[in-house]
Amino acid sequence: MAVYTDVSEGELQAFLKGYDVGDLLSYKGIAEGSENSNYLLHTSGGPYILTLYEKRVDHRDLPFFLGLMDHLAHKGIVCPLPVHRRDGALTGSLAGRVAALITFLEGMWLRKPTAAHCREVGKALAALHLAGADFPLSRRNALQIAGWRKLWAGARDRADEVEQGLVAEIDREFAELEKAWPVDLPEGIIHGDLFPDNVFFLGDRLSGVIDFYFACNDFYAYDLATCMNAWCFEKDHSYNLTKSTALLAGYQSIRLLEPAEIAALPVLARGSALRFMLTRLYDWLTVADGALVQKRDPMEIVRRLRFHRAVRSAAEYGIEA
Repeated sequence: MAVYTDVSEGELQAFLKGYDVGDLLSYKGIAEGSENSNYLLHTSGGPYILTLYEKRVDHRDLPFFLGLMDHLAHKGIVCPLPVHRRDGALTGSLAGRVAALITFLEGMWLRKPTAAHCREVGKALAALHLAGADFPLSRRNALQIAGWRKLWAGARDRADEVEQGLVAEIDREFAELEKAWPVDLPEGIIHGDLFPDNVFFLGDRLSGVIDFYFACNDFYAYDLATCMNAWCFEKDHSYNLTKSTALLAGYQSIRLLEPAEIAALPVLARGSALRFMLTRLYDWLTVADGALVQKRDPMEIVRRLRFHRAVRSAAEYGIEA
């Protein structure tokens, strides 16, 4: 979540007249995240999340994203629900952006997750994969290797400003991943961005999953590899094997991984790290300082990429084929 587009009180009050949510009491921007503009609203009808869709979101994908939330919620996955307008629509227009109102989930995201939390995340991810299996819509993952190359093209000329030698390192990474990327793994609907700030907990209980705007069709194991990158590294950049083992065990308690999926985890984790490093790098070099957006250090993910490059088998993650 983030704020790229400012919204005035008058604009917001006019927008809310299209909903049966009561009167506006207060609102504030949410600075965390990197894709859309988000606000926490308090109305006389309760709290809501307002999302304004920015340039990276193709508005033609919104029926997929919003429909998926509704589908998963009806399958028992705790996630936000889009609020229908009085005219039945799920989106409206606000401050020159397509906008939607989403139900608010109780809980908080964890700054210091434990192995027990990681196990719950693994279980939730597997449940999400199973629940999405009969979702009738599909969406190609625009951030596969070809999409990564587009991001790299927009940042490559200045990448050595972040660390000398980064251009050559990432060029080599692309060449190796393009040769090693797996085919024919089990696939379906994935979340695509299940970092800690997209999972809420109440104590040790997972209370909800949010932010489905990277959801798409891709390998289930790629989604799991993204969770490994998101949940299993510590502040000192070390990989926490205890957390990784718990995450993978939690996943397998709901959906068993095939041997080919397990064997592919090292290369999938490298690819996931590269993908998230590139979006961070692009923002780091192009987003103006002073915007109400949390720019994140791409080198944090480069270190994760280097770790995975040295992994020889999934056993080093705490799982055997």
